Amino acid sequence: MPKDTSIEKILLIGSGPIVIGQGCEFDYSGVQACKALKEEGYKVVLVNSNPATIMTDPEFADRTYVEPVTPAIVEKIIQRESPDALLPTLGGQTGLNTAMDLVREGVLDKYNVKLIGANAEAIEKGEDRLAFKEAMIKIGLDLPQSGVAHTMSDALTISEEIAEKTGKRFPLIIRPAYTLGGSGGGIAYNSEEFETIVNRGLDMSPVTEVLIEESLLGWKEFEMEVMRDCKDNCVVICSIENLDPMGVHTGDSITVAPSQTLTDKEYQIMRDASFAVIREIGVETGGSNIQFSICPETGRMIVIEMNPRVSRSSALASKATGFPIAKIAAKLAVGYTLDELPNDITRETPASFEPTIDYCVVKTPRFTFEKFPSADPTLTTQMKSVGEAMSIGRTFKEAMQKALRSLETGRFGLGADGKGNSKLNAEELQAKIAVPNAERIFYLRDAFKNGMTVDGLFGMTGIDPWFLRQLQQICDAEESITANDNDLSIRKAKKLGFSDRQIAHLRGETELKIREQRKNEGVIPTYRLVDTCAAEFEAFTPYYYSTYGDENENREGEKKQVMILGGGPNRIGQGIEFDYCCVHAAFALKELGFETIMVNSNPETVSTDYDTSDKLYFEPLTFEDVLNIYEAEKPWGTIVQFGGQTPLNLAAELESNGVSVIGTSPKSIELAEDRKYFSALLDELGLKQADAGTATSEEEAIKIAQRISYPVLVRPSFVLGGRAMVIVYDDQELSSYMRSAVEASPERPVLVDRFLEDATEIDVDVISDGETSVVGAIMEHIEQAGIHSGDSACVIPPFSISDEIKEEISTAAKALAEKLEVKGLMNIQFAVKDEELFVIEVNPRASRTVPFVSKTIGVPLAKLAAKVMAGEKLADLGFTKEIIPDHYAVKEAVFPFVKFPGTDIVLGPEMKATGEVMGIDPDLGMAYAKSQMAASCPLPLEGNVFISLKDRDKDKAKEIIKEYHELGFKLFSTEGTAKAIENEGIPVTKLFKLAEKRRPNVLDMIKNGEIDFVINTTSGDRNPRADEVTIRSSAVANAIPVMTNLNAAKASSMAIRSLKSLDLNVKTLQEFHKS
Repeated sequence: MPKDTSIEKILLIGSGPIVIGQGCEFDYSGVQACKALKEEGYKVVLVNSNPATIMTDPEFADRTYVEPVTPAIVEKIIQRESPDALLPTLGGQTGLNTAMDLVREGVLDKYNVKLIGANAEAIEKGEDRLAFKEAMIKIGLDLPQSGVAHTMSDALTISEEIAEKTGKRFPLIIRPAYTLGGSGGGIAYNSEEFETIVNRGLDMSPVTEVLIEESLLGWKEFEMEVMRDCKDNCVVICSIENLDPMGVHTGDSITVAPSQTLTDKEYQIMRDASFAVIREIGVETGGSNIQFSICPETGRMIVIEMNPRVSRSSALASKATGFPIAKIAAKLAVGYTLDELPNDITRETPASFEPTIDYCVVKTPRFTFEKFPSADPTLTTQMKSVGEAMSIGRTFKEAMQKALRSLETGRFGLGADGKGNSKLNAEELQAKIAVPNAERIFYLRDAFKNGMTVDGLFGMTGIDPWFLRQLQQICDAEESITANDNDLSIRKAKKLGFSDRQIAHLRGETELKIREQRKNEGVIPTYRLVDTCAAEFEAFTPYYYSTYGDENENREGEKKQVMILGGGPNRIGQGIEFDYCCVHAAFALKELGFETIMVNSNPETVSTDYDTSDKLYFEPLTFEDVLNIYEAEKPWGTIVQFGGQTPLNLAAELESNGVSVIGTSPKSIELAEDRKYFSALLDELGLKQADAGTATSEEEAIKIAQRISYPVLVRPSFVLGGRAMVIVYDDQELSSYMRSAVEASPERPVLVDRFLEDATEIDVDVISDGETSVVGAIMEHIEQAGIHSGDSACVIPPFSISDEIKEEISTAAKALAEKLEVKGLMNIQFAVKDEELFVIEVNPRASRTVPFVSKTIGVPLAKLAAKVMAGEKLADLGFTKEIIPDHYAVKEAVFPFVKFPGTDIVLGPEMKATGEVMGIDPDLGMAYAKSQMAASCPLPLEGNVFISLKDRDKDKAKEIIKEYHELGFKLFSTEGTAKAIENEGIPVTKLFKLAEKRRPNVLDMIKNGEIDFVINTTSGDRNPRADEVTIRSSAVANAIPVMTNLNAAKASSMAIRSLKSLDLNVKTLQEFHKS
């Protein structure tokens, strides 16, 4: 069936900021959809609030709105653009929920916009727990015993009914409707937990609905990625099996494709069931993800749920098979059928051929619990991972070890790498194995080493014995490698996925010695193609994975090649922004006629799409794996400055082994990190920095702190995302930090800086070609210095610093670029205090602000930087002068606190944000207001404000408090702050402090929905008072905006004033850049 010609303009809804449960896989699907629809001649209008994505680049859609993804804003865009259709299935849960709100509010009917890809009834049926249950019963599929509750009394009745039918009262699984990543859900083992989780789930579900179901804990879990077209052709793209049994969210489980432990009969039953589900739910076209569970004792198969949209697993399934699910889904949505669309990889087979894979794919989740010490690290049905790595091998063992070394956690395989904690006694080890946690896979190795059996571990974990036997065989092989057993040659060890580092550790050699020995024996990796059809047809797209077999499918390049090293799995501190830079490098170098080679291990990203670069290597970003690719390809140059800290950590070692790094040299990058050299450089340039010192012991640190005076900022050298950075106020705090947080050593000293209190922090991105340097933008942080730049809101152009300081910043930035011989991008952080400029730090590499700056000024900085690295000059590229926009752009950070109930939300020098949004408007207040809406924290226009300030802030806050009073808010406060407010003649209602144990207090008001806004500045200690933490975390749990510093409170009052006095308008990036 040919495409639908009654449609000309299609609106795509993106997924907004990167949050736990909704990562950059939806940027990947959005980009594919934009490309596919434009290819077919449609006009594409896109709305997404996330500036770090590739999809919000102005060249991907015809009209790009970087605006909050809310029904009210999308309605304004529909009114302005008059699209013919809306495609809701590629923007994750956010896109789907927003589209459904527009349907319910009658907006689509009002403007005559039709939903394509999935109709409202199908979405409702797939998402609404009760409708889904009825649909499954109708087609005869088995489901867990369950019921849907809208109130606590419903929930209690349902729990009794389930107990009657199953003979068991607990555990029970609670799943809220229409939330992402299982937010608000959980497993209840007793009635108290049951009430807590149900209350939370009802709160978080936009339709106040939770599903309560019998526990399937210990059952095996599977996913099927299925596609259907308008002629009812259905195909399974990929089956995926969770290594962890039911009870762990699939986003937090290690997953394997294709499924390994299903019999052919079980697979065929599941395949038939998948088709029955997608037909009954009525997803007319596109991809769906359907989850099943099988009881290991009886074989009973149950359908758990379906996502009537492209899901998180769709990116994994696409990368695992080479089948571009989102691209095909977009084309099916406009009327094509699967048999009419060619498979891009074979160019011979149609998309109706089910992919077949003759290798094994393993996905491992990446966690950052170290950022939230008080969070519960137990893995449950609510997702907690922030990213993932994927690897491909000929066998599960090879893929598993490669996946573990792709995680960027310092591990080089399942074990035998000198890391890990094997000192646990039997009881501690059992506890670590029985309860799912991020490190459980490594504890399983320890268990085998301690003599535990496969049967014993199966009883404890519910992990299928097949997987446990595979892991046991890897452990057994370690002994043979150590003994240098002739039966286990290096080749055999490599086929089991062992890295050179592991073999070296087991044999007491160096990694380079093992590498040399391996190469002398002719043991070098071969590269195989991902071809969607088990090598039955030739693959046209060079998408490779390494293995140690006989056949090498690597193809010689005909042009000059550049290798780009990606950023690996997303984590806090290193996110999608770096992938954005890598993708731009690939586009830019292609334009210059180079052949580009991308190396990355992250399945969620655009960089690992098979058509972003000329060659793609899905490999771990380790010294061994990257050098192997270099030796196979021999590229002219390699880019290490775009993938964040990951490739930079490899740069020096790669360079000393013959890899040619283009752009700013790794030496310059290291020198910028070298304290002594950097201080001398600043002195030479006449630039100031805060007094500082370098300590290799606790005594040294205290001596330095006493010399430069408290407060001081302490941090380890070479850190990512402000890891282990802390502001300390006295000797005692400093001693405890030095003892517990870091291992100081001469190779890795601890940096101690005088902390500039109440200074304004400035971020500057600069591009240089070695001759000309241009400031991309000067960004002013809203929060004061001391809050990590990735967590702070920031504004372009700066709004409160003087023209003299701006001039000084610009001059200093260019001087530093020249001195450090920057060829490419550089980021500098300054602090301004009392009209004095201080340099905080310099990073001669691409920073996380590059996409935000590029979208604000309308110049693709990463693209220009890649061309500069390849030898082009800025003058020839037409960029020699700073662009000062005549609109304001505000970048706001988005945090995962709601996933970690009870954790403190106060910001500091260690980064905690998972993503970011952008507000853009001619008015600064409105731009800030939009950024808050986009971050799911819309500011109230009226109501009650609770204010509690530390003593040092009470004087400074007078004007801000007056502003909220004038805006018409009622003020509430505890005694100390109330007194300060009354002294200014402003009415305030006094509340009891929590510590007084008298009621009503602020918590009662928060829970009763009587507080609309909280301003609570912290007491400043490293360990804030428990009642402060309770107030802040309760406000977050109840979706109340909380400001923990005066600057943010001031910006919010300005934004509320703008919202009350101005109309909120929307405008495309293309229009902003024209003006």
